[in-house]
Amino acid sequence: MARHNIVFGRDQAVQQGGSAYNGPRFGQAAQSGPAPDTQWSSGFDRQGGDQLEAMYARPSATGHDTGRLTMRDALNAISATLGVIVVVGFAVAMLPLALGLVAGTQGIQIGLAVTGVLTFVGVIGGLVASLINIFKKKPSAIAVLAYAAFEGMFLGGITGSLEWAAGGAYRGIGLQAVLGTLAVAATVLILFRVGILRTSPRLNKIFFVAMVAYLLFGFVNIGYLLLSGQSLRDGLLGLVIGGIAVVMASYSLVMDFEDVQRSVEAGVSRNYAWRLGFGIAVTMVWLYIEVLRILMILRGND
Repeated sequence: MARHNIVFGRDQAVQQGGSAYNGPRFGQAAQSGPAPDTQWSSGFDRQGGDQLEAMYARPSATGHDTGRLTMRDALNAISATLGVIVVVGFAVAMLPLALGLVAGTQGIQIGLAVTGVLTFVGVIGGLVASLINIFKKKPSAIAVLAYAAFEGMFLGGITGSLEWAAGGAYRGIGLQAVLGTLAVAATVLILFRVGILRTSPRLNKIFFVAMVAYLLFGFVNIGYLLLSGQSLRDGLLGLVIGGIAVVMASYSLVMDFEDVQRSVEAGVSRNYAWRLGFGIAVTMVWLYIEVLRILMILRGND
């Protein structure tokens, strides 16, 4: 299970369908010792009968009682992770405006300088936090939420810099990017729920080949940008690459949704909800960046 997602590649419990989980399974009582030698005869023990009746009267054990992952656990972790990104990102993006209301134009310039610093901190911190979460054997809520905070700085920093830069060419682009990202994610989720979107081994291979090509193109673009001062992600080529990237991010979301579904069905440990939240957060950040790039190209062509 989850063999297609690099985020979950090191999780033995997820790969083995929850076999690493040592707690009691659904419908299986925990055993603390050897089963008693019970014999039924005409001399039926009244106390034993009362205990048996009490056992049957108990409510069924829930996922929370057994330590197994439930859909609610997964949704809570995903909501918390994405919520931190949104709150931190919004605060950073609005910082130039807030300082501008206090100190005017000079306050906006100070705010832009601060968002630039926070963008750099978010890039470095997000990279380190993502590596920690990928290679950490056991999921950690603190590590995942730290990653979310750094990504919020990064996304809020670049969005705020575009929103409040001199000239106002990109004013309102942040809201458009958020709405576009949510629209794509909601569409993918609906199509997944109705059974239209699913992964397959062949599509997974195509996805990973496309991902390698996308990363190689990114490195080439960085080199070209350093040498010529121009980007290959502009104009028509930029729109095409951006559209392909959005499709790839959408397929990655389908992978993430399947990982959530399979993890719940496999009965993995409840703390793996944070690994699921991390995986979806990585994809959503990627999707937002690609939508933002497409909007920048379209705005630049106006």
